[in-house]
Amino acid sequence: MSTTLDRPADWKAPQDAGPVDGAPLASVIPAEAERRLAEAWEDSPGLRGWFGTVDHKKIGIRYIITAFVFLTIGGVEALVMRLQLAQPNNNLLNPEQYNQLFSMHGVTMIFLYALPILSGFSNYLWPLMLGSRDMAYPRLNALSFWLYVVSGIFLYVSFPLGAAPNDGWFNYVPNGSAEYDPGPNIDVYCLGMIFLGISTAVGSANFVVTLLRMRAPGMSLNRVPIIIWGTLTASAANLLAIPAVSLACLMLWFDRNFGTHFYDIGGGGQPLLWQHLFWMFGHPWVYAVVLPAMGMVSDGLPVHCRRPLVGYTLVAMATVTTMVVGFGVWLHHMFATGLPSLALSFFSAASFVIAIPSAISVFAWIATIWTGRARLTVPFLFFTSVILLFVIGGVSGVMTASLALDWQLTDTYFIVAHLHYVLIGINLFAVVGAVYHWFPKMTGRMMNERLGYWVFGLMFGGFNVAFLPMHLLGLEGMPRRVYTYGADMGFGTTNLVVTVGAITFAGGIGLFFLSILLARLSGRPAGPNPWDGPSLEWSIPSPPPAYNFAVIPLIASRHPLWEDRLLAEDQPHSRLAEGYLLDEGKETLGVTPLDAEPDVILKMPGDSILPVLLSVSLLPLFGGMLLLKPWFAAAGAAAAFAILIAWFWPHPVLQREEQARMYV
Repeated sequence: MSTTLDRPADWKAPQDAGPVDGAPLASVIPAEAERRLAEAWEDSPGLRGWFGTVDHKKIGIRYIITAFVFLTIGGVEALVMRLQLAQPNNNLLNPEQYNQLFSMHGVTMIFLYALPILSGFSNYLWPLMLGSRDMAYPRLNALSFWLYVVSGIFLYVSFPLGAAPNDGWFNYVPNGSAEYDPGPNIDVYCLGMIFLGISTAVGSANFVVTLLRMRAPGMSLNRVPIIIWGTLTASAANLLAIPAVSLACLMLWFDRNFGTHFYDIGGGGQPLLWQHLFWMFGHPWVYAVVLPAMGMVSDGLPVHCRRPLVGYTLVAMATVTTMVVGFGVWLHHMFATGLPSLALSFFSAASFVIAIPSAISVFAWIATIWTGRARLTVPFLFFTSVILLFVIGGVSGVMTASLALDWQLTDTYFIVAHLHYVLIGINLFAVVGAVYHWFPKMTGRMMNERLGYWVFGLMFGGFNVAFLPMHLLGLEGMPRRVYTYGADMGFGTTNLVVTVGAITFAGGIGLFFLSILLARLSGRPAGPNPWDGPSLEWSIPSPPPAYNFAVIPLIASRHPLWEDRLLAEDQPHSRLAEGYLLDEGKETLGVTPLDAEPDVILKMPGDSILPVLLSVSLLPLFGGMLLLKPWFAAAGAAAAFAILIAWFWPHPVLQREEQARMYV
């Protein structure tokens, strides 16, 4: 039986159809109850409200804006490197400047942009998609964001001082040891990674608990959107992987400053231990920065194809399987280190196997397009481009799973091309598509579609002109991480083409930022559901009120807003205008983990400046460790301890029983 949605034949893309309007489907409650909800959930006025907000929507948007700032910084660094490499024997940068630039470019893009941008979308969308009023731990949510900002500042303060990390984003030892790199650069990297890791860990724990306890009644695990599965999988992996790199960085910091020998072969240590610990974290991290983005495609693409995603269950299972197998392929990055052949054979096989679950999503997206009735909207173009770029990046990744081929290609520009097709192709293109898709919900404004086609053309064309020729450079033998090359090596023309493509790609991103600004200032008003989406976030006004849902809806299917087209009349339907009216203060509903049955009324915390104070207090702690000033670090630790006491100070005892009112 076909599941293609029954849509009016004259349906047009919102840009062409004139102003998009309509009433939200979720409940409209009496004015008095709405006033009580607004008073309970809206932020305090002034600076206290700005710094103390725990509203997941504001935190999510701040994550997105901050990540785009870091994307811009990392992009400028990349352009400077491309200018340096545009012709042979160029002297725009000296070797040390180039080392710091490519190291900070990698750190910025991978740690300060790629995951935080996805955390921003998930922070904003999760409660709206799950039918909840907030994340499980709102203050922990705010703490995660402020730690991300402060740790980013910690890493970047060193840059103008010439003390930025200069050993790559992977920071291999012994090159990163005090013997070969005696300056503070590597200490900045080690302490900055630990600092940032705290942010990632607390944010990940919050996502896991939110999924288990903060869903609308009836939203069982097989009814949550795919982006939920993607972020959940990434969060669980982060909780397992972050300790590995944090431990690795802490041991290197001890080696460099206190004479320990964890990585010093002369003292009985083992330099390869760094690579093991780093890639136990690093390879799952790659999937952590693509699986939520793939979830965006899985949820956004079907809306523009006007049909449900093909193979929902397989895609959800493949998402989890990809991450599980991903923990077993870290040696994939160490084939050239001289490890025993039996270990290399096992990890080579695992690297081939991981292509199977990864391909399931690709086939599901193609089948969705093929069996749907797609419209060429800007989000659709970006989401479909992910498929092509994912296939190119995935195939080049499978090629390096072969030991014989990897030994030829490792540390060449072929790997640079593969890495960027995976990280930019799957992450950035999905993110830009997601911005076009969910911007109307976030702001109540539509982005300009015509300008969007130009953005897509410049980004897609520029990206492929920049990175496709890098495969050729790698095959011709150009090594990565070199600041220049000789004129007789034959790399000049190809590098010039790559630089032109990079500038074009950057122009597309600049035009994208301009289109966001124009839409925010003068975009057409968007109704609650401008794309005719099926999930809960489209049932409430755009932008959503502070309390999200006036009543907590009751869910009966995977597509609550498409049930009139997908379900028979005698089948149970979701009730979006009826449900739990929790208006006795700032409260929401907790459910059982598996079946989402109502379990408890949760009293949610209000505004608090403790998260930002705790984040700032860690700055002198890590600064003192960097400068080896114990008293400075102790002052920061004492301040953090005092703030934690205030954070956990007992609250008045709540009523043991409270009645919830149903609004029907």
